[in-house]
Amino acid sequence: MNILWIFAHPETRSLNASLMADGLRALEESGHRTRVSDLYAMDWKPTVDAGDFRRESTDRLFVGAEQEHGYREGKLSDDILAEQEKIAWADAIVFHFPLWWFGPPAILKGWFDRVLVQGFAFGVKDDQGGVRRYGDGGLAGKRALVVTSVGARESSFGPRGIHGQVEEVLFPLLHGTFWYTGMAALPPLVVYGADRATAQAADEAAAQLRERLRTLPTATPIPYRHERGGAYDEDLVLRPDVARGRTGVGAHAEGAPGAG
Repeated sequence: MNILWIFAHPETRSLNASLMADGLRALEESGHRTRVSDLYAMDWKPTVDAGDFRRESTDRLFVGAEQEHGYREGKLSDDILAEQEKIAWADAIVFHFPLWWFGPPAILKGWFDRVLVQGFAFGVKDDQGGVRRYGDGGLAGKRALVVTSVGARESSFGPRGIHGQVEEVLFPLLHGTFWYTGMAALPPLVVYGADRATAQAADEAAAQLRERLRTLPTATPIPYRHERGGAYDEDLVLRPDVARGRTGVGAHAEGAPGAG
C-alpha cells in the first residue's frame, strides 16, 4: 500500500514523534511505501486566504467556488497542490495528532480547510449531476486512521465517561470529514495518559500502533451508513424504521439498536 502520514505535533522529542518513527519503520519493513507531511516541520500555513488561489480579481471572495475554480484550473498554491498529489498517491492516510480541546490542533484543521477543497475532496458530481458524499466523495476508496493522544484516563472516554465516548468525540472528523469525502474511517487508536507515560507505557503504545498498522489494509471500518444506501429520506434524515428510537451520532452507524 501507499500510505501518507499526516503528523501534527510541535515537539520532535514527544511520545507522538517517537510513535511516528516506530510506525513508519514498521510499515516500511512490511513492504509498504510511505510519505510524510510533518505540518509543524513544514511550517504549514493553516489559514485560508485569497493567496491560496492565485486570483487576480478583487471581487468578493467566495471560498468554495474559488477553491473549485483553482482546482479545475490548476491555480491553487504550490503547497496545496503538493498535498493533493500525496493524497492522490495514497491508498491510506494516517492522521496523527494530540487531541486538543476535543479536536485536532489548528495546524491540522487548517490542512483540512486548505487541501480538501471543493471539486477535489467534496462537491464532486456523479454522472447524473448529483453530489457524491458520505461514503462516495472525491476520496472514495481510501482508508483513514486517526492516531491521537490524550492526557486523560481511558475510562473517562468510555461509554459513560465525562469526556464522552471517543468515537463520538471524534465524530466530526471520522464522519464529517473522512466519511463525507468518501474515505473509510477506521476505529481510532488513542494513547491515554500520554503526558505522563512511562517507558513501559510508551512501549505498549508502540506495540498497539504496530498491530493497527499491520491490519491497516484489512481492518473493518466504522460501519457508517451511506447517504444513498436507503437509510435516509430526501431531507437526509434517517427513516423511521432505521435505528428506531435512536438519536445522535451513534444512529448513523449500522448496528445501532433498532431496525436497519
